[in-house]
Order: sequence, then structure tokens, then C-alpha cells
Amino acid sequence: MKPKIFAFWLMLPSVFVLSCCSSETMIQEILHSSASAPVFLDCRAVSSTEISFRFSEPVRMVSFNLDPGAEMLSCRDGEEVLVTLAQPLGTGVRITADILVEDEHRNTLNVLVPFRSKNERPPLLLINEIRTAGTNVNNPKTAKVEFIEFYSKSAGNLGSLRLYAASYSLTQPVYEFNPVEVKAGEYIVLHLRTPSADCVDETTADLAVSGGNDALPIARDLWVPGSQKTVHDTDAIYLADQDGHIIDAVLLCEVSGNSWNKAYMAEAAALFAAQGVWLPAGGLEPAAGTYTLTASDAVYSVPATATKTFNRDESLEKGGRPENWYITTSSNNSPGKSNSTNRDSPKP
Repeated sequence: MKPKIFAFWLMLPSVFVLSCCSSETMIQEILHSSASAPVFLDCRAVSSTEISFRFSEPVRMVSFNLDPGAEMLSCRDGEEVLVTLAQPLGTGVRITADILVEDEHRNTLNVLVPFRSKNERPPLLLINEIRTAGTNVNNPKTAKVEFIEFYSKSAGNLGSLRLYAASYSLTQPVYEFNPVEVKAGEYIVLHLRTPSADCVDETTADLAVSGGNDALPIARDLWVPGSQKTVHDTDAIYLADQDGHIIDAVLLCEVSGNSWNKAYMAEAAALFAAQGVWLPAGGLEPAAGTYTLTASDAVYSVPATATKTFNRDESLEKGGRPENWYITTSSNNSPGKSNSTNRDSPKP
């Protein structure tokens, strides 16, 4: 055999191996790209007739169903799948979507997801009074449970509004409101436990339906199911719409000074400052995102008890800074009616 021909045959195995490795890598890459299904990111109602579904990569809608049912008028595919309905959904109604999508490689993904229809008529609610300590909470006959009272400055629908307490969770609401029409000037009391079966939600114009020791026939009473404690003397309480915009907020702290004694309080304070919903004590009103809130900017909560509640100064338009709040003297809590003006000792 000639030397050149011999060298050629010696090289063939290595060429073959390299070729095989290259082909195997290419096949693995192709299989990997086609075997990876798209990832569902989120779903939200954009308007009364539009729903957005977001994915990690472009997809097309294969099938679409809603419960309660609604007819799809059109669909725009992509990383964001935008569905337009033939008729509007209700206001802040709980809906379940059951959809099937596929990507360009024919990988399919079935998504079953609950969401709230768009509330385009939320009222302007102010947090008005807070009780962080209940009494006899396990006795159905004598229980006076923690509550948060709201004052409605405008008419609207409560559907899909969400109440958060930082000590409970900054991502999961304590309560999500169902669709209820309210009038301007209403007091709405959200009782934070349900001590007895006669403590029922007042969802119509009849405000005398609910039992419970703090339920008044002149105010709207709503009840958080269960018996778990959800608010504390050191807490960040806020009401948000379904898109995460904070409507109103309150900072409470039982420690005087500048340092937060809880990590979740620092996180909540940063959120409040970023959205400009709670301002530093005294001075000018800085623009949202330009200031830092410390524990000295919270309502001092040490004197609070079951009968001495946190109250917003109702002579003011809003309560979004510590000096606009005070603690009442003993036995002057007032769920469902105007706040008492009898004030306990001011912050030291």
C-alpha cells in the first residue's frame, strides 16, 4: 500500500467519530428544543372583554373554554395570547379558564387557571379604623374579633379588590372582595374572623342581615372565613386593585426608633414608598420612589388594645402618614360608624 493511501485509511476512524459526535450533538439539540414545552407565566383580565395569557415563548391557541362560559370573538397568538370575548364578563367575577396551546414544535400545554374578571368601577376606599386585638375570639356569643373598617369616598364595585397584611403575606391576600355594589359614604367593616354561623356577608342593599357583636345595621359587614389571626400591632396593611396598584395603606409599629424589627416590614415600607401611598412623618410630600420609610414613620401601636383602636382623622382627605392617625381612648372603638375623636396618649 502506498504511504498516502495508508495515511488516509488511518485517518478514517477519527473522521467517522468526529462526524458521529457532531451528528449526535445536533440531534440532541433538535430533540431538546422540540421536547421543551412552553411555560405558562400569568393570566389577567385586561378589560371587560379581553383576557391576556403570557407564556415563555410564542404559542397559538388550540382550544379555549371559560367557566362561567363566554364566547371567544378573536385571538391574537404570540408570547402574549390576547383573547377578545363576544360579550363582556361581569365585574370582578371569579372565572376559571381552561385552555390548550401549542408552540412551533407542536409541543402542547394545557392550562387551568382561575382569575377575576376586570373591575372597571372600583370605589375609592380609605382604610378608616383598625382593631389588631380581639376579645373572646373563640366564643361565638361574646366574640369581638379584629377588623379593618373602610370608608367609601365614591360609589363602585368591590369585586377583585385585595387586602394584604405584611405579617400574613406580601404575596397572598388576607381577603379578596367579591362583587358588591357600594355607595359613596358607606362604612364597610371587614371582620377578620368568623366566630359564628350568623356572621354572614352583606352583599345587597340590606345592611341588617349579619349577626355578630360588632355588626351594625347602618354599615356593610363582611367576614373573613376561619379563625386565624391575620393582623398584628407591627404590620403593614394595604388595599390593592387586581393589577397590584395600592389604593390605601397603613404602617403600624410597636417599636419606637428608626429600625424595623421585622424583615417583612422593611419590604412593605419600600413598597409603600415606591408607590407613594404612605409618606414620612411631617414635612413636605416627596414624590413616589424618592424617599425611605423607617419605623419612626409608622403609627406607634403600643397603646392599642381590643377597645382602643387605630383611627384615621376623618377631618382629613386621606390618612397616608403617621400624624393623620391616632389611637382612641378605652372603649371608643367604633366599627361601622364615624370615628371617635377621643385620643389616647400621642407617640413618645
